[in-house]
Amino acid sequence: MTNESLFGFIIAVPALSGLLGRFAANQTRALGFALSGVFLAALFCLRAIYLVFNENQIFAYSDWIFLDHLSAWHLVVLILVFCQSTLFAIVYFGEEMREKKFSLAQARTFAGLWGPAFSAMALVLISNNLGIMWVGMEATTLLTSFLICIPLSRDSLEATWKYMLICSVGIGFAFLGTMLLRLAAKDLPLDLNQALLWTNLMANTRFLSVPLVKAAFIFALVGYGTKAGLAPMHSWLPDAHSKSPSPVSAIFSGFMLNAALYCIMRFIPITEEATLHSGWALRFLVGFGLFSVVLSAAFVLFQQDIKRFLAYCSVEHLGITVLGMGLGGFGTFAALFHVLNHSLAKSLAFFSAGRLGLAFGSHNIEKMKGSFKISPVWGTGIFAAILVLIGVVPFSLFISEFQVLKAAIDNHQIAVVIIFLTATGIIFAGSLRYALPLGIGEPASGIETVPVKKLDAFIVALPLLILLILGLWMPKTLQVTLSRAAAIVQTAKPIIPHFGPTGGK
Repeated sequence: MTNESLFGFIIAVPALSGLLGRFAANQTRALGFALSGVFLAALFCLRAIYLVFNENQIFAYSDWIFLDHLSAWHLVVLILVFCQSTLFAIVYFGEEMREKKFSLAQARTFAGLWGPAFSAMALVLISNNLGIMWVGMEATTLLTSFLICIPLSRDSLEATWKYMLICSVGIGFAFLGTMLLRLAAKDLPLDLNQALLWTNLMANTRFLSVPLVKAAFIFALVGYGTKAGLAPMHSWLPDAHSKSPSPVSAIFSGFMLNAALYCIMRFIPITEEATLHSGWALRFLVGFGLFSVVLSAAFVLFQQDIKRFLAYCSVEHLGITVLGMGLGGFGTFAALFHVLNHSLAKSLAFFSAGRLGLAFGSHNIEKMKGSFKISPVWGTGIFAAILVLIGVVPFSLFISEFQVLKAAIDNHQIAVVIIFLTATGIIFAGSLRYALPLGIGEPASGIETVPVKKLDAFIVALPLLILLILGLWMPKTLQVTLSRAAAIVQTAKPIIPHFGPTGGK
């Protein structure tokens, strides 16, 4: 199979499944089309990832499409999140069908947009042309907007409108950043159709206009940062997460935010190379990252809706990822590791919150007390997911947070260390206040227990098992992959850190 065919299947297969799902005869077939499209595309993605591990980079379509270790790492996360979310969609909407709350029109809308959303996010990751990458990011906005309001209500329509408006403004800023970078590359000794290729820009940073590169980075950071939910551009995120069906909330928080952050990662090395590694771009990242963590610490304490609480946790963890990238060096390695850890934990949290929300008839934290007694499986899921998200040992999210902290200490960023520890400490205490009643509280009378099913147990156990194993032991292959991906962002030779038996550095 040629690279052109491989990349074509990655984009076309889920898009085609969406088209077929739009004309499905019933709800079950619509969900089946969504499931088959995503899992078949995942197989092609795995083939592409395998080629990257053997060949370092693969190109197609006159080098406009490519995959390196950075994009391959994010493609791994995309596969994990989307495959889990698709399986959970079968559980979630299956229960809604049983209660006759999921119509054929809603099923067709979901299936018609689910696969194409996968295609759009994959296009972001495999684009060497920064303009095409922008197109993919804009497509995610258009395609996922209408997934928010599948349960049609005034609140979901308001969340959809806010999401479309704010993210479209952000994507507009990102477009200006892309155009400014093209203007900065006007003196490149290349054909016009090759001047926006990321690999060409990286190879010719000495020809770029530094003031225009700086302006392009600021616009890209604000623009893509809006879509990533970085504070203070995050205002769309709590509403969109809380009003969406839980499978949609999971892909929003589990990967779409990371896809936007990936776009920023592509601008970082260009800016740093053009500014002779002065750390100019990294200082912006540290500022936005810290502010996101601090703001989420303030808002986490006052949430009543479990999904809004999880949304502010997303702001925190995206902030931690950006902070790690801003610290550079080992911090970049930690940030990329944190991408996986947060995606797995947050997806599980939204799965559990969604299924328990159906059982309790509400996402109000006060009304969801005693989830263990209502559903041992999903009660374990929500309780364990919150513990993972606040960095409890021995799960791997604690390791990646500790690595970010160590990077700050190594850089002698004492103020960053103090602010980070204070904010995460507040979030730890505030989150425990929610987690304990959710798990071991006493449920209200009259709530039916949720029967234990094998698929439910698998969806809960898989991410927890991965997070536990990676917290105790990091495979050499994963270390090498993360080191090579981090080297792309920081434009340095890969340094493979040494890990002890607990996974710590």
